Amino acid sequence: MQPVTRAAWPLPHTSHSGDWPLAGLLEAKRAAGVAVSVVIPARNEEKTIAGVVGALRRELVDRAGLVDELVVIDSDSVDGTAARAREAGATVHAARGILPELGALPGKGEALWKSLFVTTGEILVFIDADLTEWGVHFVTGLLGPMLHLPRAQLVKGFYDRVSTYQGQAAGLEGGRVTELLARPLLNLWWPELGGLVQPLAGEWAVRRSLFESMEVPTGYGVELATVLEAHARHGLAGLAQVDLGARAHSHQSIHDLSLMATELLAVADRKRNRPAAQDAPPHLVQFSRGPDGAVRPIRRDVPSAVRPKATGLAAYRSKELHR
Repeated sequence: MQPVTRAAWPLPHTSHSGDWPLAGLLEAKRAAGVAVSVVIPARNEEKTIAGVVGALRRELVDRAGLVDELVVIDSDSVDGTAARAREAGATVHAARGILPELGALPGKGEALWKSLFVTTGEILVFIDADLTEWGVHFVTGLLGPMLHLPRAQLVKGFYDRVSTYQGQAAGLEGGRVTELLARPLLNLWWPELGGLVQPLAGEWAVRRSLFESMEVPTGYGVELATVLEAHARHGLAGLAQVDLGARAHSHQSIHDLSLMATELLAVADRKRNRPAAQDAPPHLVQFSRGPDGAVRPIRRDVPSAVRPKATGLAAYRSKELHR
């Protein structure tokens, strides 16, 4: 068997966060004349949000001046997430308070889409709120390709995932949905994207010009949709990925991950030009055992709402005129 070579497996531009020192980023940012907005979508993350916001505010906003806006989009938290984020130095917006005339929908994609209306940066960096092992190099690493590679439209992070199980070493494997669904799906249907180490990583950077001009799924499908959109418009040269070291965060139940996987399949169906897949909102049937020992089906709706291109909305065009 012949060894696998780089030529046989095309990769997007791949680097390490250490390849992008702060001084070089500041120089490139000044030369490009762009602003950077860091957005943290959050829901009930009062235990971790202050640590994430505080470090970014201290190191990259106040000391370095690399980040121009640090924004938290709070998705109906019922704990102290919003207060903790505000105290730590973020500008906090309630997701349902942004464009209330369009209604409020649940989901991560909804928060990211609505961030377009309350931020001004030409470069958007998205960071999850539940991080417990991480560093500000997550942001500097993602900004490296965005500021130094003019063709890069989307930069995905990847990392060793720190396991919560005692004795299990950290590894490069993505989450269960990544390894059992997203990676096989990409290799089968979009094989050129097989070189993405962690296509569903929650830490990524995107040019506003791309994100504002695409339809955005309101749930967890936002990450896959953005990868596919960037690739369709700009090819592999429009994507880059950065090794961010190690990352630890909270985990979800198998039933919730199954719902997420179904949502990703629905996104992939739409991207493969299958309009029939949109005839009815999808649902997922799962099973649980009741107190009496009987097995009962549970029907769960799969998030399928898609927000329109922001550039097609008068509210967004008016915002852009006043930037």
